Amino acid sequence: MKIAIIGSRGYPYVYGGFETFVKELSERLVKQDVEVHVYCQRNLFPVQPAQVNGIYLHYIPTLPQKSLNQIIHSFLSIFHATFSKADVLLVVNLAAGPMGWIPKLTGKKTIINVDGLEWLRPKWKGLGAKYFYFAAKIATKLFDKIITDAEGMRQVYLQEFKKDSTVIAYGAPKFVAAQPHLIERLQLKPNDYYLIVGRLIPDNNADLIIKGFLKSKSNKKLVVVGDVPYSDRYATGLKELQNDRLIFPGYVKDQEELMAIYQNAFAYIHGHKFGGTNPAMLKAMSNNCAILALNTVFNREMLNDGEYGLFFDEDENDIAIAVEDLENQPEIVQNLKRKVSSGLTDKYNWDCVTQKYKTEMLSLLK
Repeated sequence: MKIAIIGSRGYPYVYGGFETFVKELSERLVKQDVEVHVYCQRNLFPVQPAQVNGIYLHYIPTLPQKSLNQIIHSFLSIFHATFSKADVLLVVNLAAGPMGWIPKLTGKKTIINVDGLEWLRPKWKGLGAKYFYFAAKIATKLFDKIITDAEGMRQVYLQEFKKDSTVIAYGAPKFVAAQPHLIERLQLKPNDYYLIVGRLIPDNNADLIIKGFLKSKSNKKLVVVGDVPYSDRYATGLKELQNDRLIFPGYVKDQEELMAIYQNAFAYIHGHKFGGTNPAMLKAMSNNCAILALNTVFNREMLNDGEYGLFFDEDENDIAIAVEDLENQPEIVQNLKRKVSSGLTDKYNWDCVTQKYKTEMLSLLK
């Protein structure tokens, strides 16, 4: 079986969730004798080998503009793959939803992972939101198989577009104990800080969390790991809230250091709102964090309705109260840390995730 994976920034480039997904899935499929072709954004790769770790790489140009970047790259990649020897095209970007007709020209089978509620994200306003809603709707008609990464997302597509989908979650990293001294670069002490991890975009509610935390009486720090790779008014506004209770380290590219920051946090605070299974939350779970999450259907699904974490409403005062309650009940924090990784069932295991994708691909070819 030959497959083409389209819609990420490429391999082995790791920037976010989809790039990690492509890496974990591709490397496992190659070991199972699947021929994998990954489409990469040419401008991100100064060196362009034809093959890495047994994965074939195709470098496709795109435009630098953020709003058109993924659409142009996906279109050119899908067109190329349509006339390649690939049996199945796996698309991992909703922007390509309206392009599902192209592979039909040569009878290619298609799968699309629709990810989150792109049309509701604050960063896509006006025309952008309308495009992503249209893309989601038309994808359900043009692609052979729709993949959602959470049961909550499956229900959205059933109710909004009258289309069922196959739920295959995102995988969690394996726990690897990190050296505690790695947090010293940021002058942190174990259990003396809360943690946020994610891009500094409105979708992730970092502003809400920061303001709520600053309203609390906590003497701990709040570490905000992440940034955006472009000039942005929202991200700049967050950094301007800087005081001695806030730490903005930007991106932490050293994965061992990042895991140490997770593992030594008093609690991880998760404000992501529009996605399904969230990679940052999975990292928090695998690193035994006590988790305080925004009360959404997706976060409740991941934390099993409160068995593996606590929730706050989308309100600054509610966050302040939740933070103070945690500090007044340290035994709850310790209990959450002990059991949170139990929530990482086979549903979130990369080997199981890979097998489910392979099964779906083979069933399409039959």
